[in-house]
Amino acid sequence: MAISVVKLGSPRGEGEGVRIGTVRRPPRGVPKEEFASRNYYDVWLPILSPSQALVTEAKAAATDAEWTAFVRSFTKEMKVPEASHVLDLLAALSHASQFSIGCYCESESRCHRSVLRRLLEERGARFAAEACA
Repeated sequence: MAISVVKLGSPRGEGEGVRIGTVRRPPRGVPKEEFASRNYYDVWLPILSPSQALVTEAKAAATDAEWTAFVRSFTKEMKVPEASHVLDLLAALSHASQFSIGCYCESESRCHRSVLRRLLEERGARFAAEACA
């Protein structure tokens, strides 16, 4: 059992389990009843998404320093009790369930998914062996 980290909208991996969308907004132009069938997500969990101001900051980050500032700010947002409790829950569930978390960004390295991965690792979460983008 483990967590996979995925790009929403990408084909599902074998045994990926429930796909959780950690995004601020649902996919544009996609009817709600088609989110899962189009490989976006089965469950929407926007509490694990950066605030709108930070989404804007992340998209504009052109330098490593700007990206580092985003990571620091998003990490701070994830320390609020509501988000922290959800991260604790997902870390615990990763030892008994197979599921995935994801965002729309092309590359995990410049996406809040990388921060979520680190925060979950710090909580002892298990991750799938395959590297997901």
